[in-house]
Amino acid sequence: MTIREIQEEILQLKKERDFCILAHSYQSAAITEIADFTGDSYALSVKAKDAKQQNILMCGVRFMAETVKILSPEKNVYLSSPDAGCPMAEQMDREMIRRIKQKNPDYTIVAYINTTAALKTICDVCVTSSSAVKIVSQLSNDKILFIPDCNLGAYVQKQLPDKKIKLLDGGCPVHAAVTAKQVKAAKAAHPDALLLVHPECRPAVSDAADYVGSTSGILQYAMQSEAREFIIGTEMSIAETLKNACPDKRFYPLSKTLICQDMKATTLMDVYHCLRDGEGTEIELDRATIAQARLCIDRMITLGG
Repeated sequence: MTIREIQEEILQLKKERDFCILAHSYQSAAITEIADFTGDSYALSVKAKDAKQQNILMCGVRFMAETVKILSPEKNVYLSSPDAGCPMAEQMDREMIRRIKQKNPDYTIVAYINTTAALKTICDVCVTSSSAVKIVSQLSNDKILFIPDCNLGAYVQKQLPDKKIKLLDGGCPVHAAVTAKQVKAAKAAHPDALLLVHPECRPAVSDAADYVGSTSGILQYAMQSEAREFIIGTEMSIAETLKNACPDKRFYPLSKTLICQDMKATTLMDVYHCLRDGEGTEIELDRATIAQARLCIDRMITLGG
């Protein structure tokens, strides 16, 4: 079958089996084209909550599917590729943070949404890359333990110098691999281009950027800007998305290493076999985990709204 024929079968199966397909922005075009909704992890979770379908198929990584399940416990949530994990989300476990919390009882624990459901159960509030500064600024406590991404935490600290933010050694290995040397080379190659980067990049990279923001923020900024050229400092699929959306503009990946292999683990055939044959992994969380993990997400919704 051709890609188009596979897509058409998926669209038919989706209707027959009452599925809503969610695709993260880092997925391939072949997958985003058959998705009901495309966006970042939190936006997809909200869309899932409002979806009329009983079954949700996440084309992304495990923590995203877990977040969907936490917000929609009454629905059946599936991860199309069982191998799609997230190194950052899995860097720190509940017991590790519990021990740190015991040693720092006066700190508010702020968890990036890129964390496991288990870890969220002992955190005070959750944040996204786009809402982190806004939410942390509203916390009455000035002492913050920000996990797991130290680069996003450092970015928040720079925006909120009155806060005392404690950081641990963790983060996105893909974004953290980008260097200031690569920034210098990219700017030399494209001197007229604006540099747009994700705050998961190192401070030396973010400091050199014309714009620092979430995946959705980068997409919006580039589409609305009157500039004609951009260096994109996040997963390479975003540069491809922008090339297709804005053919009159030029987009250059900041680094050829900006590829998330876990996001790329999901294929169109994974989606097809999940819908047709029941393959994939159903996300199952016990009631206690859902209830406890949801507390920090609900607080995020309240403060970030």
